[in-house]
Amino acid sequence: MTGFTVALVLVVAAAGLLRWRRPAWYWLTFGVTLASLRVLVRYATVMDACGLTVPPSRWRLALARATNRPAPESRPPRILRLRPTRTGLVLRLKLRPGQDAFDVAAASDRLRHSFAMYGVTSRELRSGVVEVRMTGYDVLKRVQMPARTDTGSMRVPVALREDGSVHYRDYRAIPHALTLGATESGKSVYQRNLVAGLAPLDVALVGIDCKQGVELFPLARRFSALADNPDTAAELLDALVTRMEGVYQVIRAEQRITADVPDAEIAAGIWDLPDHLRPTPVVVLVDEVAELALFASKEEEKRRDRIVTALVRLAQLGRAAGIYLEICGQRFGSELGKGITMLRAQLTGRTAHRVNDETSANMAFGDISPDAVLAAIQIPAEMQGVAIAGDSTGGWHRIRAPHTSLRQAVNTCNRHADRTPELPELAPFRPVLPGTAQAPVPLSKTAPATA
Repeated sequence: MTGFTVALVLVVAAAGLLRWRRPAWYWLTFGVTLASLRVLVRYATVMDACGLTVPPSRWRLALARATNRPAPESRPPRILRLRPTRTGLVLRLKLRPGQDAFDVAAASDRLRHSFAMYGVTSRELRSGVVEVRMTGYDVLKRVQMPARTDTGSMRVPVALREDGSVHYRDYRAIPHALTLGATESGKSVYQRNLVAGLAPLDVALVGIDCKQGVELFPLARRFSALADNPDTAAELLDALVTRMEGVYQVIRAEQRITADVPDAEIAAGIWDLPDHLRPTPVVVLVDEVAELALFASKEEEKRRDRIVTALVRLAQLGRAAGIYLEICGQRFGSELGKGITMLRAQLTGRTAHRVNDETSANMAFGDISPDAVLAAIQIPAEMQGVAIAGDSTGGWHRIRAPHTSLRQAVNTCNRHADRTPELPELAPFRPVLPGTAQAPVPLSKTAPATA
């Protein structure tokens, strides 16, 4: 056996081992080159087989007849750019006259088989231009977020999409969101990623965790306010409504509506204010919304109506005041009582992890996309963290958040504890931590002793 043959065998063996154990490494070393060649060589044949070609134009046929040449072949979409990525390939196509972006989307599964890729998705960038994203391996099996992400003032990366792109939670684009998921579906890990992403930003975090604070209290050093029972939650939400009204007074005083002020500079929200006047934005995380809506007595029903009314007011009016809602739960249906569906209608962003029944998936996507409902109920139990993310436009994606342990989230919050703002309206709800100089006042309010 010659030295060249031995080297070739070793390379093939290394490629096979990498493809089995480290698919991301295999893609970056071998897969991206092989896939690019495969796409370029097979492109015309595959497009013709998938029905993505158009017959030659009349002038080309007339020219061929006039010059006594063979009739020209059908033409596929023109490749504008082929760009390798860390997870696959991005193919930008210019459609021919008579073609539609839906034609490419309908042929995605056939393109996946023909190009031997793991997944193929497409989207229309502008009229006549379609971007086809192809993944070379299962990026959701072992999520690895890229080192560099496109973050912003209220934009944090929380998960990876199945096409290899990063899924962001952009509060300025989608102010309020709903996250559903059964027990052990990965909902808590998604929430930890969200808190860890918000921790380095100049934002106040407010938590409502009616499981006695077991999910959010370990992260308390980065929270400006926490409530661990419905009674405290009702008072905390009332304080947030009071803060919202105060912020609107600040905006109104600084609207600058004189005739010489351009329209774009007239203030209608906190992001239109100068930096020195802009109030701190607030993100409210509700861990289990059903605990706020359930009641067993007349007194609890009054408290429940008070809580739901406050949440609806924050959802309707909070965006301009910089107050954003992240509501989590296992179910979010009309059985939780009046006002719940009104609240759900205000939650533009929707994320559904594995659910136990189709009705729960309908609560998230029934009024948005039937395809998303079907995708949500097909999430396997062994794929914890996989979720379907969508919004009111009808678009949806399959995503998975990287596994973040509670210790990792705690370390991140502790590292950025100095960024925790002290808001006067929420001072009574500031969590008291062990080892601080303050008196150890618990979050839960105890009933007074009676003789």
